[in-house]
Amino acid sequence: MTRYSGFYDLPTAWSNVFWGILIGGFYGSLTHNFIVVPYLAMVSDNQAPVVNPLNLLLLCLLASVAVHLLLRRNRVRKGSSQPTSGWALGLAMGGMLSMVFILRILETFEFNIRLVVTIACLALFGPRCEALISSFQGHLMLHGKRWGSVLRGTFWRCAYIVMFAFALVNVSAWLFIIPATLIFNRTSEAWIWESIPKEGKKRLRKIWARNAREQGSEDSVVMGDIGDSSSDDASVWDADGEVNSTESE
Repeated sequence: MTRYSGFYDLPTAWSNVFWGILIGGFYGSLTHNFIVVPYLAMVSDNQAPVVNPLNLLLLCLLASVAVHLLLRRNRVRKGSSQPTSGWALGLAMGGMLSMVFILRILETFEFNIRLVVTIACLALFGPRCEALISSFQGHLMLHGKRWGSVLRGTFWRCAYIVMFAFALVNVSAWLFIIPATLIFNRTSEAWIWESIPKEGKKRLRKIWARNAREQGSEDSVVMGDIGDSSSDDASVWDADGEVNSTESE
């Protein structure tokens, strides 16, 4: 996102961050109470009831509908900033969800290396996963796929909530979460690029080209300074060599 600084609606993005904090608090609390707690009880006690999948589906559907309603506001549609606004909204929602999960495992598990790895992965990939899903939802809305964006967002939220809950008890789950996140993270750049107007794309290309030329000129200057200093050192060495040889004679 820093590459596109100045080319997206920053006030709208900050507004979505605040909404994301509010919605993410409820989303994280409900997910903790209806998904995480029953799942951990089921893992520790074979006699405990299985997690109700309808709770998972309903929570993820409500989260997707909330994201849909926020991204269809006039101020978002006017600037075609659904993907960038979705990214900001998802970062806040995922951050709140990760905080709830981290507090839960700190209360439940003993402090060890596995716990440190789990907390670090939750802090890094929890906000990013939700940001990718919300940005993808905004990308589909930008192309007119409103209800399709809700259904796809619900599916991907169900998938990552299940994997995150599993990662609380089995750290090997991150071997599947991290590669998938990195793959979709590369695709997200195309979603952001498509949301920028044509004039903005032209200006952005010029800025990138100018920065590349400036970086190239700086590198050439540095290499030139190194070459000059090495040649000066060689001349000094030759002079010293001549002096020494004269003295020896």
